[in-house]
Amino acid sequence: MPTPSFHIATKGIAQNTFDAIVIGSGISGGWAAKELCEQGLKTLVLERGRPVEHVKDYPTATKAPWEFKHRGQMTKTFLQENPLISKAAGFGEDTAHFFIRDKDHPYIQEKPFDWIRGYQVGGKSLTWGRACQRWSEYEFTAPERYGYGIGWPVDYKTIAPWYSHVEQFIGVCGTRDGIAAMPDGDFLPPFELNCAEAAIQQTIQTHYKDRHLVHARWAHLTEPKDIHFQQGRVKCQARNLCMRGCPFGGYFSSVSSTLPWAQKTGHLTVRPFSVVHSIIYDEQQGKATGVRVIDTNTKEITDFFARIIFLNAAALNSNLVLLNSTSRRFPNGLGNDNGLLGKYVAFHNYRASVSADMEGMEDRYYYGRNPTEPIIANYRNLQQQDTDYVGGFTTFMGAYRQRGEGDTDGVIGAAYKDALSVPGKWQTYMYMQGETIPKESNHVRLSTDQKDQWGIPLLVMSVDYDDNDEKMIRDFLTQSAEMLDKAGCKNIQQHDNHQAPGLDIHEMGGCRMGKDPRTSLLNEWNQLHHCKNVFVTDGAAMASTGNQSPSLLYMAMTARAAGYAVTEMKKGNL
Repeated sequence: MPTPSFHIATKGIAQNTFDAIVIGSGISGGWAAKELCEQGLKTLVLERGRPVEHVKDYPTATKAPWEFKHRGQMTKTFLQENPLISKAAGFGEDTAHFFIRDKDHPYIQEKPFDWIRGYQVGGKSLTWGRACQRWSEYEFTAPERYGYGIGWPVDYKTIAPWYSHVEQFIGVCGTRDGIAAMPDGDFLPPFELNCAEAAIQQTIQTHYKDRHLVHARWAHLTEPKDIHFQQGRVKCQARNLCMRGCPFGGYFSSVSSTLPWAQKTGHLTVRPFSVVHSIIYDEQQGKATGVRVIDTNTKEITDFFARIIFLNAAALNSNLVLLNSTSRRFPNGLGNDNGLLGKYVAFHNYRASVSADMEGMEDRYYYGRNPTEPIIANYRNLQQQDTDYVGGFTTFMGAYRQRGEGDTDGVIGAAYKDALSVPGKWQTYMYMQGETIPKESNHVRLSTDQKDQWGIPLLVMSVDYDDNDEKMIRDFLTQSAEMLDKAGCKNIQQHDNHQAPGLDIHEMGGCRMGKDPRTSLLNEWNQLHHCKNVFVTDGAAMASTGNQSPSLLYMAMTARAAGYAVTEMKKGNL
């Protein structure tokens, strides 16, 4: 496939000039667009994938299982051709339209890494897990306190009002539990625990004074407020078909929420099919002046210009864009004076899980298909290091009954259908979301000899587990099995799936925030230390991974940075 030739097809600089450019339309990019457009900035959002319109472009949202040609499964040929993406959580015949095919977007695995991507307007906000815990002060301070990372330039108190700002707009359900390790927020009512989950909750409360099984926090509208109705969103229907795209807007995505909100201001332009080649740096002005874009269909190259640029392409692609943004001033990538761009990449550890059977309660069931799970807040290494590893883990759990376990021997007709509808025994599970240590050796870089179909160097992945991860896995398995045993569970099974990094879909780092330009790329406002009109507010900015889901923090940091950027523009500083 021919690569594009580099000419500038601007059709006039004025026509291609905006107040702000946002690279990426997913969870953080949508928030950047919303906040900037609300402040009156003419904003261009660049998305490398296809357009997706809320409701209209959810082709499988209301399909019944029998309406799928392969009953939700993928063909053997597809699985053979796509061994990577077919491993992704939630991937199937009903959601494949929101994932990319392996051959279309290659990368180089120096070490095994499963890079899960969704290239369309809305990005992975259409297929995310929707967990929205607030980071605690422990997570912001632990890396520096225990010596396994640099200090964050912000703390919980700084981010807390922005958490509230985001929660109120997107709608987050949960309970206020007073747990220091998982701070309370502005919540809608949660889904109820089922009887088995409630029984395990009671056991943990009885036997462990430092462990708390509670409702997790999820981006679902259980009782929508006026702000959600204004967005055109209504109550979550408990279908648990979220990754198909929700026509009700029952869960948050940028397609159902932030982007339409930005569009209503009249200041938003969304340009799909736009692969960002690089950010343009002007040597004389000492700042970025725009973004070079390659049209994915025509391969025409266009330069767009703006006073500020928000980079929200998701962590690894944001690193790729910055590494490829070279100039005389920045020969190793934009803002990369210290040589640390692309380094200290980390992820969440999802390898370990425990499952078990529960006896009794066979006269009880549950209503609907609850799209949320309970959670055990991190209980490790909080006020002091109390294990032989650093960091902590969040524990997600749930309980359910298998269906179709009635006796079907020798029965036909209505009796057969009745037997199929008899639920089986209760079963329960726990799985970990573990913190990992950002290390300089865990990095991404540009290939020196291989390029994609648009002439952009391929990204080389060199990210792996370490001994700290192995110790945490063993502790999680031991502790989780012990809790289920105390709850009277039987047939307790411990699992380590040994999956490669990446399937967690929580890549972080590479362009981390910090207090010192010698050890970080971004300051406390998510600005590049050495190019102040470029802001990075997605996962690339993370100085550490914490143990809780990061998406809510990305949104909060994005809103905060956007407010600061507008203020600085009005002062004439940007």
